[in-house]
Amino acid sequence: MSSQIEFSSFFILLNSIKEGDSENISSLEEKIEIFKKGDTAKSYLEELGYLYLSIGVTELFNFTSQKDLKSIGLLNPEEWEQLSVKNEENLPVFLSEKMIQFVKDNNKIKEISTKWNVREGEIKKHLTKMARYITEGILDVLE
Repeated sequence: MSSQIEFSSFFILLNSIKEGDSENISSLEEKIEIFKKGDTAKSYLEELGYLYLSIGVTELFNFTSQKDLKSIGLLNPEEWEQLSVKNEENLPVFLSEKMIQFVKDNNKIKEISTKWNVREGEIKKHLTKMARYITEGILDVLE
């Protein structure tokens, strides 16, 4: 990836909520809405990452059928296995596929390409890498 991009402040926010800081829930919801729009991004990769973060957290809630990060963080291996069976997919694959599919289904590649004056092929080159990076960050918070 061309320049250093990191999303640690978002993962710190997620972790604080998982650890029980419920006062930050509204901040999380606000960030997710901002990230969906991509208006605060400084590059096409950052915009893609922001979009993936918003999708990743939303799909984590869908996967677990709950919105309480503290409870999600307390799930044991057997419960994760049950969720994998129910969702017919393991969480990492589920999240990555949802991110990539959303971008493709909603014409985000063209939109980001036009906005940042970057070839669509350049964006496509980063779809899977960025999905893995964001998924790993979300999983690290849950551990």
